[in-house]
Amino acid sequence: MRRFSLKSLISEAFNAHQGWERQWRTPEPKAAYDAVIAGGGGHGLATAYYLAKEHGLTNIAVIEKGWLGGGNTGRNTTIIRSNYLYEESEAIYEHAMKLWAGLSQELNYNVMYSQRGVLMLAHNSHDVQSFKRHVYANRLAGIDNEWLTPDEAKEFCPPLNISPDLRYPIVGAALQRRGGVARHDAVAWGYARGADAMGVDIIQNCEVTGFRRDAGGAIAGVETSKGFIATKRVGVVAAGHTSVVMARAGLRMPLESFPLQALVSEPVKPVFPCVVMSNAVHAYISQSDKGELVIGAGTDQYISYSQQGGLHIPIHTLDAICELFPQFSRMRMLRSWGGIVDVTPDRSPIIGKTPIPGLYVNCGWGTGGFKATPGSGNVFAWTIAKGEPHPINAPFTLDRFRTGRLIDEAAAAAVAH
Repeated sequence: MRRFSLKSLISEAFNAHQGWERQWRTPEPKAAYDAVIAGGGGHGLATAYYLAKEHGLTNIAVIEKGWLGGGNTGRNTTIIRSNYLYEESEAIYEHAMKLWAGLSQELNYNVMYSQRGVLMLAHNSHDVQSFKRHVYANRLAGIDNEWLTPDEAKEFCPPLNISPDLRYPIVGAALQRRGGVARHDAVAWGYARGADAMGVDIIQNCEVTGFRRDAGGAIAGVETSKGFIATKRVGVVAAGHTSVVMARAGLRMPLESFPLQALVSEPVKPVFPCVVMSNAVHAYISQSDKGELVIGAGTDQYISYSQQGGLHIPIHTLDAICELFPQFSRMRMLRSWGGIVDVTPDRSPIIGKTPIPGLYVNCGWGTGGFKATPGSGNVFAWTIAKGEPHPINAPFTLDRFRTGRLIDEAAAAAVAH
């Protein structure tokens, strides 16, 4: 793989950029692999990358039923933060945050990580109590988070309307300054490029249609739309379609899948300096490097595998945005889309082994999957390589739904779901 550098960029500039090779190969599947990752989004590609880089497993295939990054990885609002409440959640999201900080250098690919700050608005006494609890819990864990008054919040984010006459007046805010955004497509491409350079086969348009097991009940391989692939280790990272894939192995997952909508405005010059989230009004907003206002809504209230949702959801979200930021009321929306979020009963992920030997699963991230991408892939790779959970993802097993040791992060999600 040719590395990107100032020298190579200047050289190609004089060559009309005709000398760049393809960023990853398009191989046909081999008959057998040491491990197969089902799902070619950010989490799946990160898992394959760390399996190769940190655990020496290079005979790996990533199989994706569509195109690389065509699922939730390319359909989210790119927010990154680690200000969750419980110790288990703090550990995994902070692990991801630390990897985000050096990810562009790690992958030799600019993922456009921007630590512009994430501001979470409080509108009532309950919000104040909840967010202050988060602030104190985060500080105890060594994670940055601070409480701001309405005036301090407006100083940090000048477009914010802090008038007391709002339907949901702003009475304070929690700020994580290290939070921010990254370019979702670049994350998938960077991990794909890095994994491919270490010998990982990335196979697109290859859907898992079933699983084959040996006489002892362990995984012997996967049936795909491109034929059977033998392997003793399969990691399923299929986001909203995890339930469908796992059902083909005979497992019922504690998941529900909902549409989650987002939209962007016409591009304008830099006007919005940070990320702002409001759970009470079901809206969050930032500005992309292209100048678009990126706006996210709460989940639709029905279960669906549709990558679109009800029109009333974005309308309600835009009503809230216009009240919080009156100057945006004349902006025109450019496009909208939806993703499929897989939600567990306690709103925390599942990362670990399944009852079937050799079959592993990483799912249930709900609306928080993108921010966890590097950390999720890193600990899931450990789990697959060693056959046991990494200390960070040990609490996130399927067993917690049997024992009752839940990790209820619904309030920390900052999205209604």
